[in-house]
Amino acid sequence: MNVDFLIRLRDACQMLADAANQEIERMAPKESGWNPEKIKWVQAEGSKGTYQRYPAQDEKAESTSDFWNMLADLRAHKGKLTRDGLFYWLFSDGATVGRKKK
Repeated sequence: MNVDFLIRLRDACQMLADAANQEIERMAPKESGWNPEKIKWVQAEGSKGTYQRYPAQDEKAESTSDFWNMLADLRAHKGKLTRDGLFYWLFSDGATVGRKKK
């Protein structure tokens, strides 16, 4: 096997996985107990471009049920999930969440 073939195969598999994830997201129940629009996101700049985060750097998160339910949901999904076209991830500190358009 040559490397070019393996790269194309890997890319095709990733496209299939992405399509499957989108279909699963579309079919999944939407109610998860948290509303991201009730969270005060702030703009931030990272190594891969702009994103939103909560809480802001050097601030403490407000104790709201939306935030704590979002954290629980992220932890249940190993720190990463996609919802309504946005990709959410949990920072290594376990208390900061980032999000950006998928």
